[in-house]
Amino acid sequence: MQQPQHLKAKEVAARAIVAGDPARVVQLSKMLEDAKLVNENRGFITYNGSYRGVPVTVACHGVGGPSLGIVFEELAMLGARVIVRLGSTGAFLKGMKIGEAVIPTGAAYIGGTLQQYIPDAHITPVPSFDVTTELVNAVKSEGLKYYVGPVFSSDAFYAEDPQFVTKWVSRGYIAVEMECATLFGLGMMKGVKTGSILLISDNLAEMTPMVDAEYLKPYVERAGRAVLQAITKVEV
Repeated sequence: MQQPQHLKAKEVAARAIVAGDPARVVQLSKMLEDAKLVNENRGFITYNGSYRGVPVTVACHGVGGPSLGIVFEELAMLGARVIVRLGSTGAFLKGMKIGEAVIPTGAAYIGGTLQQYIPDAHITPVPSFDVTTELVNAVKSEGLKYYVGPVFSSDAFYAEDPQFVTKWVSRGYIAVEMECATLFGLGMMKGVKTGSILLISDNLAEMTPMVDAEYLKPYVERAGRAVLQAITKVEV
């Protein structure tokens, strides 16, 4: 497999946090000590720094499973052994509010990136238990309200039919996003620990409009601290 051309192994820490929004990556980088921009090719901005003395990489993974798959593979090639996604999600259950956190225990998918890796089967993508445990402990310490449960990873942002929420809620899912299935599935296959915290940006059950990134910034600040606390405690 061709090696990444724009980063070197010494520029990727064993612990990495990824986000789809480049602005969120910049916000997270400001929580690091001695943060240094090490890549901005094609908008996949990447910073290196440390948190409480522990080296951490923060990188943009873009939108959707294929984009995250590329970033995951390259981070793993260059030494990342724990990759945690800090993203956003649409809530499925009434009463779930903007800015609250979802910690996925698994992610459903239909086709997409994982089918390219495993064309003859349909796996059950789940995060690492120790990472998820640390994330739960960290959001508690930050005083964030959170929900724990499976999410659906969609490949199409605007493809929901009128029965979309009812269908997935009836199957036990609590939120929708676009990347966790790929993250968890690749982590299982490649021996990389994974986990995720997702911030609720809208509630599909209550038809609340999606908030923008600026609105979520204070919630990202708290969730970002939680992710950093958690990832630095995970053994690699």
